Amino acid sequence: MASNPFLTEHVVAKRGISRLQIYLISAAVVLGAALFGYLEFGPRPVAQDLPLTADAKGYVKNLQLADVGMQAKLNYFSQKVLEIEGQIGNRGDRAISVVEVHCIFRDHSGKVLLRERVPIVNQKMGGLKPGEMKSFRLPFDVVPDGWNQQMPQLVIAGIDFS
Repeated sequence: MASNPFLTEHVVAKRGISRLQIYLISAAVVLGAALFGYLEFGPRPVAQDLPLTADAKGYVKNLQLADVGMQAKLNYFSQKVLEIEGQIGNRGDRAISVVEVHCIFRDHSGKVLLRERVPIVNQKMGGLKPGEMKSFRLPFDVVPDGWNQQMPQLVIAGIDFS
């Protein structure tokens, strides 16, 4: 039985294209995973800290934190992440575009181990209108050694009015 040379070339050519497609798809998956990892765990842009002006200090009494709790979860890579979740309400009469808090971790003697400034309201989430409540979530993938395992203290650090 003689083999058909055209059929053999077609099969070889088709097999070569399939390998090329597999390589391209594999490369795309690896690049996609690398991009996801960089965006999720890469360096965060350093934001300019908002000052807590006298006007903002006077308005702090109108901001209310509620249902604040913490729990440990596993992220996409099975690493332990501490999450602080809660709600913030605006009982005042001014719209707010940004609220930042200091999240303060302490050791068993009360000494400050870590003070991290993080936004809980920003323009991207639509700010915070008068009378409105919004949820927030603060993930911490690194917590200081010696932390007392108690809820970190949340202190309003900056407010930007709309």
